[in-house]
Amino acid sequence: MQRSDTQDPAYFHKVVDCQWACPAHTPVPEYIRLIGQGRYDDAYMVNWVSNVFPGVLGRTCDRPCEPACRRGRVEDKNVGEKKPEAVAICRLKRVAADHKSQELRALLPKPLPRNGKKVACVGAGPASLTVARDLATQGYAVTVFDGETKPGGFIRSQIPRFRLPESVIDEECGYILGLGVELRAGRRIESMRALLAEGYDAVFVGCGAPRGRDLQLPGRQEAGERIRIGIDWLASVSFGHVTSVQPRVIVLGGGNTAMDCCRSARRLGASSVTVAVRSGYAQMKASPWEKEDAEHEGIPILDFHVPLAFEHEGGKLTGMRFKKAQTGEEVSIPCDEVLIAVGQENAFPWIERDAGIAFNEHGLPLLDAQSFQSSLPQVFFGGDAAFGPKNIITAVAHGHEAAVSIDRYLHAEPVTKRPPPHVNLLSQKMGIHEWSYDNGITNELRHKVPWAAAEKALASIRVEVELGFDAATAFKEAQRCLNCDVQTVFTDKLCIECDACVDICPMDSISFVENGAEADLRQRLKAPALNLAQDLYVSGTLKTARVMVKDEDVCLHCGLCAERCPTGAWDMQKFLLLTTKAGPACRDTPARAPLAERKVTA
Repeated sequence: MQRSDTQDPAYFHKVVDCQWACPAHTPVPEYIRLIGQGRYDDAYMVNWVSNVFPGVLGRTCDRPCEPACRRGRVEDKNVGEKKPEAVAICRLKRVAADHKSQELRALLPKPLPRNGKKVACVGAGPASLTVARDLATQGYAVTVFDGETKPGGFIRSQIPRFRLPESVIDEECGYILGLGVELRAGRRIESMRALLAEGYDAVFVGCGAPRGRDLQLPGRQEAGERIRIGIDWLASVSFGHVTSVQPRVIVLGGGNTAMDCCRSARRLGASSVTVAVRSGYAQMKASPWEKEDAEHEGIPILDFHVPLAFEHEGGKLTGMRFKKAQTGEEVSIPCDEVLIAVGQENAFPWIERDAGIAFNEHGLPLLDAQSFQSSLPQVFFGGDAAFGPKNIITAVAHGHEAAVSIDRYLHAEPVTKRPPPHVNLLSQKMGIHEWSYDNGITNELRHKVPWAAAEKALASIRVEVELGFDAATAFKEAQRCLNCDVQTVFTDKLCIECDACVDICPMDSISFVENGAEADLRQRLKAPALNLAQDLYVSGTLKTARVMVKDEDVCLHCGLCAERCPTGAWDMQKFLLLTTKAGPACRDTPARAPLAERKVTA
């Protein structure tokens, strides 16, 4: 194999599995260490730079970081028969938000003086607010338009209050508006052409995927009074327009929206709530914990149930008829109300088709996948409006990239050229046997987040179910983190091949062997490296003509190799990667002033 190129920022980044998996590349181990030290304000700010909404995402994130967490795959021997679980990364994020001090506002950046450029954001959801946050701090005059009276988009309208209190949304949206972002609430954009004519230098479209899919089956029209589209119904509940529900409710769909619908219906007084999904339970799109939470509240999930018809008597809904996909058997389930949560679609009726923005056959805008620029150069898209429904953290990631594109575009620089990230790699050695981080990893299993009492939580749709970790439990959970950002860095010329590191490694992840092709090498290591998704760390050729090979998949980052090495060939170095945000660092010519003459035309 070729020697590993550790000068490539992606190499060690990939070893920090949680950060690599996060769409916004939040430096997870960094903020977990800060939480372990009780430095909640600092931990919050590390989050805020990357994911913008630590309190919101600490409660609602889809957690792509947790399935990637190294903890979940390397400590089987340490915890006995019970399989270790990922560190509770998402809930630790919430700890930073819940325990931050009143002085946090003083840590927020002060916007630069206005640079004379105007940017409009359509929609006040997470993608638009991220663009607004990133650009407002750089001196842009940002105006956010939204048809609702408060910012937040689907964070506010579609996530039930028992999962996300409104006060958290208000606070974190308020931080962004406090940077000088103008919110024109209650103004729904009806025409892209008219918006462009208002003289904005760039427009960002972050209006989400606002249309819920319907299900046209026999009886749909006749019984329509008791059949609702899930996302519309959730918005009505959120804004207080719907305060009750019929006694027997069926929810159609297997995504997170379906889980929110069924749990909301339960709290609004339904005596019977049933979820029916046409796929298998394992194939449902809902996150595993969302399904578990619904079932924990006594809501059955019927999988492989294909809906056939809405049953009614004289236009009054009486039930639904299904076919069991595996047996072909037809069954009827009585109900008084149906909530349809089978997907969402984009809708851009307000963008004139001759405005210069091209759309594909699915009604989505044609975009450059990296810059999010549309066929009309000054118009950018992001979030669900770009490539269809995803999740909050993906919308945030889109917002960061679109903000970089807008910043470069308004400085007459190519938007498809992406600036490199900021990378820092620093030794953690403080003394002969002293490190600047705690590498004494606890063997405790993942700690459970406490819930409110069931009789209290189910009695109101506004009582938050999860109570969050207290400081003591947060510390214990933080100690489970393996510090994957503290890397084992190997220096060939210092190695005397004494094998001391091989002997002490608790995971048999280090080998000194003759080089060869990767497939062959993986089999000849001290312990075969079977996870092909994880790299091998291969050194240059040593004095004995062998190479050092380390399996990055199973390393605990405990530092024992560096502790034992008599020559300092191994060192523990903290790797910090920060993606480049809008501002001078993202530009080829940082000192160049924005184009004064560039204007958007319809």
